[in-house]
Amino acid sequence: MTGLTFVDVCSGAGGLALGLERAGFTPRLLLDIDQHACETLRANRPQWSVLNADLLEFDPVDHPEAYDVDLLAAGLPRVRSSATVTRRSSDTEIRLIRATAYLVHAVQPRALIIENVPTLVDEGFFAPLRDFLREELEHLGYSLNWFVLNACDFGVPQDRKQGVLVAVKEQWAGAFRPPRPTVRTHVSVGEALAPSMRSLGWPDADRWAAQATSVAPTLVGGSKTHGGPDFGPSGTKAAWRRMGVYTKSFGDELPGRDFKWDPDLGDEGLVRITVDQTALLQGFPVDWRFVGGKTSRYRQVGNAAPPAVGEALGRAVAEALQTSSPSGAGYTSSP
Repeated sequence: MTGLTFVDVCSGAGGLALGLERAGFTPRLLLDIDQHACETLRANRPQWSVLNADLLEFDPVDHPEAYDVDLLAAGLPRVRSSATVTRRSSDTEIRLIRATAYLVHAVQPRALIIENVPTLVDEGFFAPLRDFLREELEHLGYSLNWFVLNACDFGVPQDRKQGVLVAVKEQWAGAFRPPRPTVRTHVSVGEALAPSMRSLGWPDADRWAAQATSVAPTLVGGSKTHGGPDFGPSGTKAAWRRMGVYTKSFGDELPGRDFKWDPDLGDEGLVRITVDQTALLQGFPVDWRFVGGKTSRYRQVGNAAPPAVGEALGRAVAEALQTSSPSGAGYTSSP
């Protein structure tokens, strides 16, 4: 699958873009408001065209390379549910979704991917937003497909549910099918992190990995209004502690030969995982370099779309766009 092009907005550290690249897409333009994220993209893919800009102020007229692309991809900042929507930042997040729809008017891609929280797909609170997207996109000739994916079903060692909208021009809409799981057995935290845990000669690495048999809880990157990097809410921290992981901060280095892992000792006996290891739990390749301090790097990791999910979505869209079957009704799982 080659020859397909895309524009990626709110690109972050490049998880979605990397997955689309693996699926055979070539980026024309990547856009993100965060300078460190843009530097991360440039450090790993110097050939990519990366723009440090706010989507709310982006005008494609000034960037003609954004036109005539096959796909517009948007891994947008997470909206809040009705239970947590009191924070004013939610207004910006909803505005970004609307801005993406307006960008479709100008760019007219053959397909659109919006990735966000799973509740966006079917929670009643978001019904007006789904109605807005349907009215805007159906008017332009797109068929909408709403569904939820879990990253662990695609080989990512993390329980990470993602709400996805794929809108496809009606000419190709009948050929689109949501991606199916690519693994039967989920990859555990121990399996994913064992090689790095062994790398400095830690003698307890295999013993620790043998009991870390579940996938990781959802990583939460937070926002710039949030504090430093952390493991998330109390329930998430409890799940990590059951795997013998320290949850008050991330480690600056991997455990060495002298570290004794013994959860019975309390915090002193728990292993610390590093920000680079959280990137492995998002499914980034080992050599993907994140730019910035610890807080910025973890924010990029935690807010990323896992590349494996991006690849699965890219392959599903590519298959539809490269099929000459007649148009038909799209799949939908929400009202």
